Amino acid sequence: MLRKWQTECSEQALQKYKENKQHFFCQATPGSGKTVLAATVASRLLNEDMIDLVLCFSPSLTVSDGIKKTFSQILNCTFNGGLGSIGQSLTYQSIQFLNQDFWKALRNHRVFVVFDEIHHCSGSELENANVWGQQVLTKIQGLATYTLAMSGTPWRSDSLPIVMSEYSDPQGQILVDYQYTLKQAIFDKVCRSPKLVLVDNEHLSVTSDEKVESFSSILEMLKQTKTSYQSVIHNQEAMEYLLGLGCKKLAEIRTQSSNAGGLVVASSVQHAQTIQKILSEKYSQSVSIVTYRHEDPLAEIERYRQNDAQWIVSVGMISEGTDIPRLQVCCHMSSVKTELYFRQVLGRILRVNHASNQQAWLFTFAEQSLIEFSERIEQDIPDSCLFAKIDSLLEFEPESQRTHLTSNGVLEERGEVNSKLSWSGAINTEFNSTGYLSTYDELRLGAFKQRVISAFLATS
Repeated sequence: MLRKWQTECSEQALQKYKENKQHFFCQATPGSGKTVLAATVASRLLNEDMIDLVLCFSPSLTVSDGIKKTFSQILNCTFNGGLGSIGQSLTYQSIQFLNQDFWKALRNHRVFVVFDEIHHCSGSELENANVWGQQVLTKIQGLATYTLAMSGTPWRSDSLPIVMSEYSDPQGQILVDYQYTLKQAIFDKVCRSPKLVLVDNEHLSVTSDEKVESFSSILEMLKQTKTSYQSVIHNQEAMEYLLGLGCKKLAEIRTQSSNAGGLVVASSVQHAQTIQKILSEKYSQSVSIVTYRHEDPLAEIERYRQNDAQWIVSVGMISEGTDIPRLQVCCHMSSVKTELYFRQVLGRILRVNHASNQQAWLFTFAEQSLIEFSERIEQDIPDSCLFAKIDSLLEFEPESQRTHLTSNGVLEERGEVNSKLSWSGAINTEFNSTGYLSTYDELRLGAFKQRVISAFLATS
């Protein structure tokens, strides 16, 4: 049975296509059911003989596999591109490797193309497009009969325009055909109302060259020293404390919802392995781990989705579009601190299921950007995330410098942490020329504290 918003949106999309307009853009909050919407629109177009084939593109193999399963179920076909199939689910990365026979077939049929998480593709023209955006502009835009673009977070961290999108002038606000906000989704009981916990420390001291500096917060320390945020998320005591909070909350939820799960978003494979060890050895938790280096990450995610293990630790595999409704607790320990990534991670714990307890808790550290993101979580498209119309784009750090694509089409965070930092005792720290603390610096901390942001209280 369709949700009210899915029915409304599909009706509006179909009406627009019948008016001979080719493109429809839907912004729906992460976790609200965009894939079911897309499959419903495809089914309606097929039933009304407006199209012959359906193609879906998405940013990763994990998301692509989920789309394939949903479309197979709703369209009642294999949806694998094989003989007799109505369509296929592919990654954006694969577009450049499709042969001429594929594009010839596209030209000879009426094709409905779905772009999931379209914000990964930038470019209003070839000159400002990224690789994926160029492929969409040159190979798909002019060939598709109808297109449906979807995103829960329709902006880019580099402030470039999203491919095939329109913007208000001069504000730079994206124009969408249909919007379904997180506030609406919580009111409709489609999504859970999140609580965000910002973990801080009320007395930190850094000793350098026999000089002692004291700080009342992580934020103050990061601003006034060369200590990096990576040093915080890789510190053993800090990791143990944050994970301990997550374990305690998950245990509470599981007293009512026995198979509730927790997600930890790690910054690297090495980091994920350390987290797995803490969870299993210190907190006696059952833990799965999935990274781009796994031989079959999709199978590992599917096993976790179906079993009742407490935690899954991920590096770049469960950041967006992955449907595991039993996830209700998240420990955000990634070194990527963009608002887009933060909201996509939060979306993993917002999907409502049939469990009696529908709480959603995200734990992270009180770093400046993460504080700001948490405080404006009720604003679906933040004012700070507008398309910037500028002559030169050099001031923006290209996405390729922050992340790079693995062979699986997964965005991998660059760089293993090269720092070792002690928060509760002297330790020699050896940092390179980009260093965070000087050699032999010592950092001590006092008691931890938490600030809880309860979003949408008036809605829930």
